Amino acid sequence: PGIVGVVEIARAAYPDHTAFDPNDPHYDPKSDPNNPRWFMVDVRLVRHLDRKITLDELKACPELADLALVKKGNRLSIMPVEPLHWDFILSLE
Repeated sequence: PGIVGVVEIARAAYPDHTAFDPNDPHYDPKSDPNNPRWFMVDVRLVRHLDRKITLDELKACPELADLALVKKGNRLSIMPVEPLHWDFILSLE
């Protein structure tokens, strides 16, 4: 795992249509189009990083010790990052 680029939200959250399709691997029979359980966003690439910044590298940085991303038990795909931490991460590039 690592950081390879920067994206921005191009479209705000909307119901994930794949949850309603029984032929889709993401189908959720408990999700109702009138009361969806799953949402998605569209993202737009801002830029690729010059190199991959690995999770191991981030975990080794004392400057990021209080960043939730590097603590055990956190889901890596959805994680808030404070501007101070983000600026530091980009400085590793």
